[in-house]
Amino acid sequence: MTDSVVIIPTYNEIENVEAIIRKVFSLPKAFDLLIVDDGSPDGTALIVKELQAEFPGRLHLAERKGKLGLGTAYIHGFKWGLQRHYRYFFEMDADFSHNPEDLVRLHEACAVEGNDIAVGSRYIRGVNVVNWPMRRVLMSYFAGHYVRFVTGMTVMDPTAGFICYSRDVLETLPLDHIKFVGYAFQIEMKFDAWKYGFKITEVPIIFTDRTLGESKMSAGIFKEAILGVLGLKIGSFFKRYVRENKAKNSDSVESPSSHAALG
Repeated sequence: MTDSVVIIPTYNEIENVEAIIRKVFSLPKAFDLLIVDDGSPDGTALIVKELQAEFPGRLHLAERKGKLGLGTAYIHGFKWGLQRHYRYFFEMDADFSHNPEDLVRLHEACAVEGNDIAVGSRYIRGVNVVNWPMRRVLMSYFAGHYVRFVTGMTVMDPTAGFICYSRDVLETLPLDHIKFVGYAFQIEMKFDAWKYGFKITEVPIIFTDRTLGESKMSAGIFKEAILGVLGLKIGSFFKRYVRENKAKNSDSVESPSSHAALG
């Protein structure tokens, strides 16, 4: 039994999904895997179902109807995992832009070093991005400066989507009230966790843009992030960020056998 689940949202990732699943399961540290598929017309979910026979009890699938957004996919996955025994929850892309081998380092940053959140950071040591056009590199890099200026957070890569969250964080954040779905979702999660006083660290990674499939980035997603940051900061003046004491023993978490698998 593992303490960790990796959540990967998919939409038309048939070219990547089998390879990313096999890579995660080949790591020296054991991770369970939840694929949250938004009705991919290319048959992504069918590939996952075929592989479930090979990885029983470790590979899970949640199928949703229609393209509902990255943020809602992760919220779905977080809630699924919180109903089970996991202590660490990972966000990761399906397209190998995030190196699965770095999952082990993110886990150690939380489970061994005692951080509440570990962010796979592209910018903690310069700019570590491969295959991005310069325009997109600059847009992402200066977006980070903008977020830090507006919010006061010190996270160098606030839009990063390769993250480990501890269970305590996800049990504290108001997941049903997270508003955004794209880049702004990633910022909102980190901002709320920071306001609640959780310990955030950044682990340097090399981000490699996808070579197969199509990017889901759009101008609308980026615009949501820019405008959303202002809304987050203003809204924070009217919120109370108070953490409740939560039991940390395993008796407070149901075993996986008490829930039906999603597929």
